[in-house]
Amino acid sequence: MKRISFALMSLMVSLCVAANEVIPRVSFVSPSIVRVQWAPAGELTGNGTTVCIYEPQQVKVAERTRGGITTYSTSELVVELDRATGALTFVDRRTGRTLLSEAALPREHEVVVNEVVTYDESTARMVETANGKVTVKDVLRRDTTARENRYICYFDLAPAEAIYGLGAHMGDEMNLRGKTIYLCQHNLKTMVPMLQSTAGYGLLFDAGCAMVYADTMRADGTSRMTLQMEAAHEVDYYFMKGGSMDEVVAQYRLLTGDAPMLPRYMTGYVQSRERYVSQHDILSNLNEFRQRQIPIDVIVQDWSYWPEGWGYAKMDRRYYPDPKGLADSVHALNAHLMISVWPNPMNCPQEREFREAGLMLEHSNYDVFSAEARDMYWRQINDEFFSQGFDAWWCDCSEPVDADWGWKPDGYGWDSHRERWEGNTKMLTEVCGAERSQLYSLFHSRGIYEHQRATTNEKRVVNLTRSGYAGQQRYGTINWNGDTYASWTSFKRQIPAGLNYMATGNPYWTVDVGCFFTRSDGRWFYKGEYPQGNADPAYRELYTRMLQWATFLPVLRSHGTDTKREPWHFGEPGTPYYDTIIDMIHLRYRLTPYTYSLAAMQTFGDYTMARMLAFDFATDAEALDIKDEYMFGRVLVCPVTEAGATSRRVYLPMAADGATTWVDFWTGKVYAGGQWIVADAPLHRLPLFVRGGSLVPTTEVAQHSAAQTHLPLTINVYPGADATFTLYDDEGDSYRYEEGAYATIELRWDDARRTLHIGKRQGSYEGMPTERTLIIHTPWGDRSVVYAGKGVKVAAQR
Repeated sequence: MKRISFALMSLMVSLCVAANEVIPRVSFVSPSIVRVQWAPAGELTGNGTTVCIYEPQQVKVAERTRGGITTYSTSELVVELDRATGALTFVDRRTGRTLLSEAALPREHEVVVNEVVTYDESTARMVETANGKVTVKDVLRRDTTARENRYICYFDLAPAEAIYGLGAHMGDEMNLRGKTIYLCQHNLKTMVPMLQSTAGYGLLFDAGCAMVYADTMRADGTSRMTLQMEAAHEVDYYFMKGGSMDEVVAQYRLLTGDAPMLPRYMTGYVQSRERYVSQHDILSNLNEFRQRQIPIDVIVQDWSYWPEGWGYAKMDRRYYPDPKGLADSVHALNAHLMISVWPNPMNCPQEREFREAGLMLEHSNYDVFSAEARDMYWRQINDEFFSQGFDAWWCDCSEPVDADWGWKPDGYGWDSHRERWEGNTKMLTEVCGAERSQLYSLFHSRGIYEHQRATTNEKRVVNLTRSGYAGQQRYGTINWNGDTYASWTSFKRQIPAGLNYMATGNPYWTVDVGCFFTRSDGRWFYKGEYPQGNADPAYRELYTRMLQWATFLPVLRSHGTDTKREPWHFGEPGTPYYDTIIDMIHLRYRLTPYTYSLAAMQTFGDYTMARMLAFDFATDAEALDIKDEYMFGRVLVCPVTEAGATSRRVYLPMAADGATTWVDFWTGKVYAGGQWIVADAPLHRLPLFVRGGSLVPTTEVAQHSAAQTHLPLTINVYPGADATFTLYDDEGDSYRYEEGAYATIELRWDDARRTLHIGKRQGSYEGMPTERTLIIHTPWGDRSVVYAGKGVKVAAQR
């Protein structure tokens, strides 16, 4: 495992070639990463996004020109530049295989004249929407004076490769070949301009504007991929060679920053709803969890807790008389408190402070691009919340506007992708400017993270937020997919959306379990199919199936409006929905040591814990476009997405070596990979399979994650191949792990000898147990040892 570093070091040498309209600048960041910049004229200075934070060093590069082709070679990568067209070809130095080629016409540029709207400030008024109150104004005049540079990049793709990434969108796409994706921020969309291919490379487009990805297939299976940037100073992208998708993620994080450890409590259960209406309401519901002995680690206060205006970072003392006392009471119940904060305060002292300082943008959003404004925002939320003991942030509405969050004509809906992109691009441009229209959440998250880190190292930053961007993973963010409506179709679409988001190198993603809207009011986004909410058994089934799925996401969180989401609103002990919900929460807590160790693999090893099948089975063509299965570490998760289902078809993928086996998590039955099976899926069972040759540590259920740190650990062995796993632990909620305050234990299973090697404990941290009971669970029986930090071998019973 590597040591974490937020100020990443990398390598760079600039290769400046003739300055004309067709020749790009090629710069090596590392032997495996090359930066490409191009503009028809002018100095190449980048697009000013702050996405990339690497520091340049030297790379050994060999340069040669022959027959009109200039070749740049490192130990890993060969870049060929056609000097007649300016087109680049990227070749794996070790194998000689072409990874990606720009088209013969590699890139285009045009100047676009945009409309600039001036509003009449005297007409400002607040309008209530489903997304909260927003400020609207009458148009004073329209001018066509803004000139923006639009760029289009063209690439040729090979027949067999699959393309993933670009964020989370509302379509039904897994493999993006042959698709068009409209990239912008929205309540139900998260744009991350990074994609990667099963051919062994990734592309990161470093610009802050709206974009369009399109892939046009040809009859021979090849295709022309285009990436259109609506407003940028220049073309600026990074080609990242990687032998696997994990390696591409590592290259991306080298450029943009690591994903820091979230606190251990975020591996547990998070309970939210719209909304708890008072201090008493929060505590009474938390007490109900404790009385029923249902595990919980986080309870969440949603919006409208303010005494006046909109989005005011102040709690109404009539209903929340003592914020510090509230936080203290939550902590006394061994839980943590998350608070919803908004970037658009209106008609309240918070807004007036921003306006008097000249730090408000259009549509009543504070100016996140200003360091002074970020300072002011932190002071406001720190005074009321963090300094009073609140633990975590929910940065809602971080897009920060939506052009279509209201009544739309008949026919407008989830699939109105171009219309949504056009409206939101225009509105976000009004707020942020065209060249940084998609960057609001990146800078908003930066302000929260940097200020909390400057305040204390005792609490890790937790920021649940609705928008994201490349590089945002370095700020302790968890993205969730917005205000979805409850239907089985919605559920199905959320799975590939999240997997494509996490494939971009941003590993923390979650959902509103049960979807946000359960009812319908006629608007395109407010079309839940369950007007009776949790009183309807059909909704209870949907909720339960979504909870089963979300148990195997990086964060498990229940939230929504229209109907309450606490487990006891779905039945009582002994009834099927209640019992299944509790069983899944218990399973989440049994998996705490596994999930926390996977989180450490993300921080220290550039891993992705919830991963589409292509991460591990890139050579299995059958697996590359499966939308409803994925890996959670070494566990194959197969959500049930059909109402009334008691079974489902499952594909068991096959690795390149042709020797993959799978073990049914529930029954222990072993299957060969590379085949479809029908798996049992009664209501109480989510089909799960563990890859043969895996180690999965679990522990006993407790009422919160901190209570599990001294409990016995069970090392579950799934034979079929040799296996390794690094068991990780630390204090749970401080940044001392950055200084080495953590412990690891290397586990190694020798399949031929049926022996588990438990390595010597490496490292230590305050409060670390000196001894711990380890139960070695294999198909041949259990063995128990008292582990005191020294290496030990445990043979399976024969």
